[in-house]
This record gives sequence, structure tokens and C-alpha cells, in this order.
Amino acid sequence: MPHRTPVLAAELLRALGHPLRIRIVRFLEAGERCVCEIIPAVGAEQSVVSKHLALLRHTGILSSRKEGLRVIYWVRDPAVFELCSLVDEFVLRRIKELAALAADF
Repeated sequence: MPHRTPVLAAELLRALGHPLRIRIVRFLEAGERCVCEIIPAVGAEQSVVSKHLALLRHTGILSSRKEGLRVIYWVRDPAVFELCSLVDEFVLRRIKELAALAADF
């Protein structure tokens, strides 16, 4: 199955490749949350958040369960947070590089 690894990796990165989905994952870093808490925390409409939650669930990044009328979400594997932190570090280094280039002009 090693030949599937790049395909699955690309699917994971594509799922995280939207600012709203990154905000959702970052919000869930604090633990399980109801969708009713996620919506105001990420500042998007319910229908938009629901679409992104479904995609994150479909790719295996999130899991969910119903508690009465509430739907609770959580990140299935904490390695996703490590991945997000690595991306943050890369972005910060890139911003510094670009700032240094701009300073040269």
C-alpha cells in the first residue's frame, strides 16, 4: 500500500488547505466542542461551517457524535496539531525571508 501514501497525504493536505478549516482545527485543539460553539468561534455561517466540518470528517481529521440535539466534534489524531504547528513555523520563516527581500529593495 505504499503507493497510496502520497495520494492520502495529498488528500489530508487538501482538507487542511482552507483558512476556515485550519481555524476549526485550531479551535478544536482545546478539546471536544459542540458545533454551536464552533460556529461563533470561527466567525462563519452555520451552513458554511457544516460543509467544512463534513469535509474534515470525511477525510478522517475529525470525528463526531450526537448528544441529544448537539453534535460534538474533535480531532481524531493529535498529530494534526503537530502538522499545523510545523506549517506555522514554515510560514513564519517564509514571512521573515520575504521581509528581508523587501528590505533589500
